[in-house]
Amino acid sequence: MTRQLRAVRTRQALVNAAATEFDRSGYAGAALNRVCRAAGITMGALTFHFSTKDELAAAVQAKGQTVTRAALAALPSGPAPALHRAIDVTLELARLLEEEPAVRSAARLSRERPDGDLAWTTSWVTAVQDLFSQAYRDGQLHAAVRPEDLAMLSRFLILGAEYRARAASERSDEEPREPGAVEEIRQMWDIIQRGICGPSSLAPS
Repeated sequence: MTRQLRAVRTRQALVNAAATEFDRSGYAGAALNRVCRAAGITMGALTFHFSTKDELAAAVQAKGQTVTRAALAALPSGPAPALHRAIDVTLELARLLEEEPAVRSAARLSRERPDGDLAWTTSWVTAVQDLFSQAYRDGQLHAAVRPEDLAMLSRFLILGAEYRARAASERSDEEPREPGAVEEIRQMWDIIQRGICGPSSLAPS
């Protein structure tokens, strides 16, 4: 293995281990020695790639953004109505929060380590609001419903999904399984749609 390839793999291992550590412990509670132990890498190797915890957190946030944008770009772009596509985006975000520690970590770090350029919501909130705006123009929404309010509602739903997904990731295999974040968000949208649009515009369950 070349030195360059080893360096890339070491960096990836550190970012992956750090994603889990930041997700579980938050920025203040995260310990670099636990990151090294989980990655099987020495502290010297960590500081070679990341001189501070802040640099490591930024790398985790960047990965979370990259994973999120790639997943959303892979969603079908049509011909489904804009409202249905906006809901699909939130369901995909809930899935990512359930399955990807880097995404959960990026969401948490965005609150605990404010940085406008790395805020996780920047990877999706504009796309969601644009879809709600299109749904409004297409007559899918009640005239009194503002697209920006639905975008804000989506942020609260996703915040709830994040906490729900983190709790599920920490649950032992012996504990009973409950509905996941994706299913809960789907159920919420089923209820919400009855107040924001007419029956003909309801997204299928």
